Amino acid sequence: MSTASTGGPARTRGRPERGAGTRERILAAAERLFAEHGIAAVSNRQIGEAAGQSNNYAVGYHFGTKTDLVRAVLRRHNGGMEERRARMLESVGDDSGVREWASCLVRPATDHLASLPAPTWYARFLAQADTEPTMRAVVIEEAVATPSVGRIVEHLFRLVPGVPEAVHRQRTDMCRVLVVHMLAERERALHEDPAADPVTVWRDTATALVDALTGLLAAPVTPSAA
Repeated sequence: MSTASTGGPARTRGRPERGAGTRERILAAAERLFAEHGIAAVSNRQIGEAAGQSNNYAVGYHFGTKTDLVRAVLRRHNGGMEERRARMLESVGDDSGVREWASCLVRPATDHLASLPAPTWYARFLAQADTEPTMRAVVIEEAVATPSVGRIVEHLFRLVPGVPEAVHRQRTDMCRVLVVHMLAERERALHEDPAADPVTVWRDTATALVDALTGLLAAPVTPSAA
């Protein structure tokens, strides 16, 4: 009997596909549970059960530590947002103002969230990870300290020459906190109002955030803060 008739290669091909499906279910379950309850409050066993895994060690087998799992959830989304940001950066130049460059910080995230099936959980997951002391460094590394974000931040600094570097860095941190937690609030509101149109909500949220960031970054500096 030939190998094809026994189904051997088909089974071989099926194992990676099943493994990828299991990983995706675990990531989706972890994102939702972390968003709802916080990082520290959720165990691997709870994530495995929510992902339909009877093996209590499935999460650790596929992802290792909880930090590795959080990193994987971040990467599940950040690649798409980085692609959107790269495309936006192609349309801005040295003659663009603070508003256009601030938009490159905000709209890749809101556009990504608008493209996901409802309900979404990523914004609330990100806010939980950002406020978890053991995970904040992972959030910074994976979602903030990217080449495109670094380029935007440095260009914004050049656009507001009257702001000292230390104050600009402080305001950049303010921008990050504002964006992360405002996105989480909007996502929560959408979850509570299924009749709301996500595309409209995320578009309006992006506009409001860009307005706020533009004012924050270019605000006058009092002498005592300089």
